[in-house]
Amino acid sequence: MIYAIVFLPLVGFLIAGALGPWIGVRASELVTTGFLMICAVLSWIVFFDVALGHDHGYAPIIGNWMTVGDLKVDWALRVDTLTAVMLVVVNTVSSLVHLYSIGYMHEDPDRPRFFAYLSLFTFAMLMLVTANNLVQMFFGWEGVGLASYLLIGFWYQKPSANAAAIKAFVVNRVGDFGFALGIFLVFQLTKSLGFEEVFAAVPGLAGKTIHVFGMDVDALTLATFLLFIGAMGKSAQFLLHTWLPDAMEGPTPVSALIHAATMVTAGVFMVARLSPIFEYAPATLAFVTIIGAVTAFFAATVGLVQNDIKRVIAYSTCSQLGYMFVAEGVGAYSLGIFHLFTHAFFKALLFLGAGSVIHAMHHEQDMRNMGGLRKDIPFTFAMMTIGTLALTGFPYTSGYFSKDGIIEAAFAAGEHHTTAMIGFVATVVAAGLTSYYSWRLVFMTFFGHRAAHPVAVNHSHDEPATADEHSHGHDDHAHDDHGHDDHGHHAPHESPLVMLIPLAVLAVGALAAGYVFEPDFAGHAYAEFWKGAIFTGAHNEILHEMHAIPAWAGYAPTVMMVLGFLVSLYVYVLRPGTAQAIARTFPRLYQFLLNKWYFDELYDFLFVRPAFALGRMFWKGGDGAIIDGLGPDGVAARVADGARLAVRLQTGYVYHYAFAMLIGVAAVVTYFVAGGLR
Repeated sequence: MIYAIVFLPLVGFLIAGALGPWIGVRASELVTTGFLMICAVLSWIVFFDVALGHDHGYAPIIGNWMTVGDLKVDWALRVDTLTAVMLVVVNTVSSLVHLYSIGYMHEDPDRPRFFAYLSLFTFAMLMLVTANNLVQMFFGWEGVGLASYLLIGFWYQKPSANAAAIKAFVVNRVGDFGFALGIFLVFQLTKSLGFEEVFAAVPGLAGKTIHVFGMDVDALTLATFLLFIGAMGKSAQFLLHTWLPDAMEGPTPVSALIHAATMVTAGVFMVARLSPIFEYAPATLAFVTIIGAVTAFFAATVGLVQNDIKRVIAYSTCSQLGYMFVAEGVGAYSLGIFHLFTHAFFKALLFLGAGSVIHAMHHEQDMRNMGGLRKDIPFTFAMMTIGTLALTGFPYTSGYFSKDGIIEAAFAAGEHHTTAMIGFVATVVAAGLTSYYSWRLVFMTFFGHRAAHPVAVNHSHDEPATADEHSHGHDDHAHDDHGHDDHGHHAPHESPLVMLIPLAVLAVGALAAGYVFEPDFAGHAYAEFWKGAIFTGAHNEILHEMHAIPAWAGYAPTVMMVLGFLVSLYVYVLRPGTAQAIARTFPRLYQFLLNKWYFDELYDFLFVRPAFALGRMFWKGGDGAIIDGLGPDGVAARVADGARLAVRLQTGYVYHYAFAMLIGVAAVVTYFVAGGLR
């Protein structure tokens, strides 16, 4: 069964990618979507058998991958509760995204390639979550990086899509370099890369140091820090987050897949999988908490002022990933995975709902050109409202159980660690900001009236209000030559059934997943559910301590959620125009948030321009002037110079040749006369 779950997406990729032009578009769609539906069903069966049943997991070995000296790497598929949870998340969301894409991408001529890429993305993520060693995990890790590059840049005719794909690839390489160094160090310390062998060796390494750059550093702290750098890149944490909003250049189904179930959750999964190592590195866990807290707050502030409907949800993803790392940083790994689980449902619902809105508005993405859509697309409005309720943590929705649980765990840990208290404060504030910008999206999109004169997206750097909107304000999945190039001149319309069914399924998860599974993930059935798949040290009592916090701390996120809703209601429904007045009152703050704290400009100044300058220096000066100038090009130029001199002697005049002969005779006579005198 596990072989089918992992390899059916690969088969779908090969069929659609290699045979797509021959079997046709419809067959490519049906094959890839059908395989993913089968994988989703099988994943739920594995989930009930392993996570909710009595099966403690297994790791069938496919074969030996490599043996080099002391390094022996087998290709095995590890299946335990943590894997089962990820299989459900990845395959459920991916199958629904495949189904949704049949309707959303119906006008795109390159659908076989698109569905092939989706299946490849899913296969790479499945390889990552079923890895039984760090090498296999790295294989899946790089695989999702490659697939994300292909999907973000799917519309390669758009320069902005190409730039976004390259940016995602390069920024992730920065994190992946740290991840690779961490793997090397783990092997150096344990002489193995298999999880069981590494985890068994870790307790004996506690307190040991390694000499680096003239300092003695705790070995496990350094190893986990390097591993976490990889997680920061993949999960778009603060400082390595800049690629995530630009990933919106890809089609909307890609955004849902990347942001809800696959790539960005890889870092969270990795930290949970390696919890037996991280538990022995408290300094790294404190760093994880701080990074998660800063990310949760930072992304929420930027989301307050975005006008592109997909970018608002993208920054929401970045913020929610910060919550997950705060949970893992304080030792509540299961809560981090629980939020990953519930977040997949409501975030995929929001992205696919945004795609339905974009479809209704004929590819318009700027919320300033929307309004009053609840009457035109009532089902999409209902689904987006459910997703927003879950995201903001409305009582008894899925987000309420997982997100509020993280905040409570951070407060409980904060009684012993200052960094955890920082996490508590940041996540509570972010909860209020999340509620504000989430309801802002709903109110701007579905309430009020549409602008009589649509706001044009200005690409001038002189207009900061739109400097970040290089997505052109449109999701060009229709390629305007296929119709609908009027951008809203026709009445908005509800999406086809093939796009609405995934929304309904995800809405069920957004409403019920938290209530149903909270006892298993972090409640009284914790031990029976996880069966040791997540390790916590003997002194880690965070799941018990979080139930003893003061009542006000438990109510804080709900109060902030209500406040965020009320402020957004006042600003965008009761007193329209208030937001513009605030922006005019605090123009510098507005521009600071609108330009994403100027991280892109800062990185451009610090890294991009110097890198290009260095490249030009080596290209023009090193390669062109020195290597080519003194080498092949230089030799050829000197030969040409000699030829030009020789050509000047060939004038065609007889008296020139006679004069040359006379000079020659004189030289020969002079030589012999001079020789005879000696």
